[in-house]
Amino acid sequence: MGILYRKEGLKKENDKGAMAIIIALCLLFLLGFAALAVDLSHMYVARNELQNAADAGALAGSRVLYTNEGSAVNTAANQVAFDAASDNLSENVPVDINWTAGNDGDIQRGHWSFGLGTLEKGFYPNASTEPVDLWNATTVELDQNINFINAVKVTVRRQTTQVASFFATVFGHSGFEMAADGVGYIGFAGSIEPLAVDQPIAICAQSIRDPITGAYTCNIGRMLNSGVNPASQNSAGWTDFNQDNPCSGGTNANVLKTLIPDDCSGDLDGANPDAIIFGQDIATTGGVDQSVFQKLYNCWLTRTEQTRIWNLTLPVIDCPGNNVTICEEVRGAVNLNVVWIQEKTDPHCNDAPSIMYSADGLTLLWEAQKNADGTYVSGQTRWDSFVTFFNLQNVDGTPAPFDQKSIYFLPDCTPHEPTGLSGGENFGILAEIPVLVE
Repeated sequence: MGILYRKEGLKKENDKGAMAIIIALCLLFLLGFAALAVDLSHMYVARNELQNAADAGALAGSRVLYTNEGSAVNTAANQVAFDAASDNLSENVPVDINWTAGNDGDIQRGHWSFGLGTLEKGFYPNASTEPVDLWNATTVELDQNINFINAVKVTVRRQTTQVASFFATVFGHSGFEMAADGVGYIGFAGSIEPLAVDQPIAICAQSIRDPITGAYTCNIGRMLNSGVNPASQNSAGWTDFNQDNPCSGGTNANVLKTLIPDDCSGDLDGANPDAIIFGQDIATTGGVDQSVFQKLYNCWLTRTEQTRIWNLTLPVIDCPGNNVTICEEVRGAVNLNVVWIQEKTDPHCNDAPSIMYSADGLTLLWEAQKNADGTYVSGQTRWDSFVTFFNLQNVDGTPAPFDQKSIYFLPDCTPHEPTGLSGGENFGILAEIPVLVE
């Protein structure tokens, strides 16, 4: 019995020892998992802070990627991106950015492609400072052109001061190097900020695209009238900028009149009181009340004296049918020149233009021929010359007639000040506000 008792006591002691070992091992594993969880959480926070720094730099640099008028790539965008990213901390530690100057290292200008064609989606560094013409090119063509500078890439790191580790120290690692990339993209004007549109007119996308290639074209002029000439339709319409319930009945003539200034002699504020949202319907109509047209005509007379083009920034809408309906989808923005407005119900060609200058009145663009006695040739001859010079066409390609109550316009083939939020289609205007694409 004594021997049995001693064996049972020894077994109990062994069981207690084994349990202690198991508990110790479990505690070790629990502590390890806890340390690992702390490490992962710690690294997640550090990674987010690095990403925020990279994104801030990329957005800041891409916002100033072009000069104000959009005519040249701004080499100072790299410095702006560097400064914005450097202002951020990771765990109260300055981030590392391997950049000193130029377009090499962690701060780069370049081209972002969405992979719409054969070029793979991604960022392509490019130090070019030459802007690419946006006209006579499709959105896909520009997406495939690596010389089209439209993005800034920023990389930030925790390299000098690594992200501290708790669990990994057991295995001889005191910390981890980490990095994050951000790409800011400047696309084409999409949503348009308040007061950026000049008049309550919306241009049909189909009227400013080449009918064969689909490229945005500023080589063909169009006309907007009240629907008398069927061949001129599908060019433009009127809009009161209503996007809250746009398809409930078209535009409101009383609202349209309030959007056209009473005095057009000075600097004009924009017509749209609220932002115009890309991809949403907007209230439109293909006809207009006479009082609205008359007010616009009077504004044009005051601004141009019938001798200067009238430069306007206007929203672009989708017009898939033959006419502008009571609501159409917003596709972007375009800058164009109104070259003539004909107001009379019964027009006579003697009222046709004789001379036309640039918007500032400093450059002679076109002048009709004169007779031997110094007078201008007949109205019809003047109009034919005017139509040829500005390439004014109906949608069916025939020359635009001298029609009643019509607005004749030609998209502008020059760089324009960026406007709106990136995301629209290419109609010759870059966006002012970038978006993150990586």
